Amino acid sequence: MPWDFALILLFLATAVPILGRRRIRQLMQTPKTTKRDRLALYASTAIFQWIAAALILWRAHAHGIVPASLGIAIPNPLLSLAVSAVLVALVLTNQLLALKRLSLKPLDSQGILAQMAAKVFPQDNSERLAFSALVVTVAICEELIYRGFGQRVFQDVSGGVVAAGIAGSAVLFALAHLYQGRRGLISTLIIGALFSGVRAWTGSLIPLIIAHFAMDLTAGFLAPARFRAIAASGGSPSRVESS
Repeated sequence: MPWDFALILLFLATAVPILGRRRIRQLMQTPKTTKRDRLALYASTAIFQWIAAALILWRAHAHGIVPASLGIAIPNPLLSLAVSAVLVALVLTNQLLALKRLSLKPLDSQGILAQMAAKVFPQDNSERLAFSALVVTVAICEELIYRGFGQRVFQDVSGGVVAAGIAGSAVLFALAHLYQGRRGLISTLIIGALFSGVRAWTGSLIPLIIAHFAMDLTAGFLAPARFRAIAASGGSPSRVESS
């Protein structure tokens, strides 16, 4: 493995989880975030991800890795289209069911998602616009970083073993979401493995980018209103369901 690839993987496995968890913890300790806080978070996250993606593309090009090897291609357009539709339906269903399950619990047992809904997710139309731009960035950059670059490197290092690429990519992706706690770690590991499997099957990141966008946008747009309704009812989901 080239030394620069090893450094990138080391950074993704250690620095990204540590920095992300520390940043979210600081936000959670803040009594209340302002509009400026949220917009600054969106902007800084987007800038970091574009820089990371650009760095990876630069080093991959330096080692003669063509874009198609990173999934930046559509080898089979019909297959990619069909898989995109199925994957979007699957992740949207999962997100809606997850939100419904969470909303059936008292507010004080919701965990970090309820706190993120109040402090990180958008609260008005201008924030939703900025958040949408962030979600586009995250969908493109994270898929390139983890399913494009990471999966390719792990597969190459293992001598072409597809399962090694899928497992390595899924673990890196889960670690990046360590700030979500144990539940988030497990769910992102499963999603990461599913997305990596699709990447290996289709040879394209396009279905994953589309599904990733739909998944994050749904959470960011629907979760805040749902949790605000529970909070307004005194933290009792039963009052929300009966209203």
